[in-house]
Amino acid sequence: MSRVLIVGAGLTGSVCACLLRRELPNKCKIVVWDKSRGAGGRMSTSRSPTDSACTVDLGAQYITATPYYAKIHHSFYEELLAQGILRPLTSSVEGMMSREDGLKNYVTPKGVSSIVKHYLKESAGAEVLFDRHVTHVYRRGASWEVWRKDGEPEHFDAVVLTMPVPQILQLQGDVGSLMASPQREQLEAVSYSSRYALGLFFAPQTNIAAPWAAKYVSDSPCIRFIAVDDRKRNTESSEYGPSMVVHTSVPFGIQHLEEEKERVQPLIMDELQRLMPDLPQPASIKCQKWRYSQVTQSVADCPGQMTLLGQPLLVCGGDAFTHSNFDGCIESALQVFGVLKSSL
Repeated sequence: MSRVLIVGAGLTGSVCACLLRRELPNKCKIVVWDKSRGAGGRMSTSRSPTDSACTVDLGAQYITATPYYAKIHHSFYEELLAQGILRPLTSSVEGMMSREDGLKNYVTPKGVSSIVKHYLKESAGAEVLFDRHVTHVYRRGASWEVWRKDGEPEHFDAVVLTMPVPQILQLQGDVGSLMASPQREQLEAVSYSSRYALGLFFAPQTNIAAPWAAKYVSDSPCIRFIAVDDRKRNTESSEYGPSMVVHTSVPFGIQHLEEEKERVQPLIMDELQRLMPDLPQPASIKCQKWRYSQVTQSVADCPGQMTLLGQPLLVCGGDAFTHSNFDGCIESALQVFGVLKSSL
């Protein structure tokens, strides 16, 4: 039985693991590593330090399905809707750009990371491990020797890399030498936006006086998006306090990218206070730096994945090989799974 390592417990990695388990249950042993302490990647949901029932989405805010992807990814949407993981977005989002007819927006009542956790749960039997920061990948005959920080190396028959492209390019070992010159040039051309996100948690019974559930901000150099997150997801409750998320603009994120979060957080809060002077004081705040927020330049002319070596298999996937949203990750996972299926 082949041992397959998927690096990255975000949407692409979790869907890929799920597809392997469902369609090739007796062909491989699935191992998922992620350098973070939990699943989700940029589909990140954070919990209040005082009440785990109070959550806030720090990454993706809602999912937009175009008519095209609603059709070709119909089974994915139907599964998530049937499980109650997705629900239609019915709350008001002020400043949302008008788009063509047929678009459908969805929210996640249990937080956006619940999508990733669903697919990992459906990968029953997979070994999912966190705090696993991959540093080196070496070819050892017909297998791969993968090193991580603070741990012994392990061997795998196939490796799937789904982390941001700059982190792929930083890997030591044989990965760089396996890239053909055009492949390296394609990967080096990939670019990402950067931003900060604040998660604000309030005491029970706190009233946030805003006529909207979420709002795009056009007149601030610092803040681009604000949401009363539980209101956006239609999960407001008197049992715990409300939560808010604040996303900065990309220029602000780039300007302060190399600064410590402790220095940047007060700048964002000062601007939020200016925009919402009546906002109550939060009980706690979580600050998240998204160095790789959204893909602004993906790999050109790429079918959702890039195979660096066929035997033993080393393949890259993720939204950088398609486009930076839910359907882009699903599309990449399907393409990576097709390569794995052919190889295994």
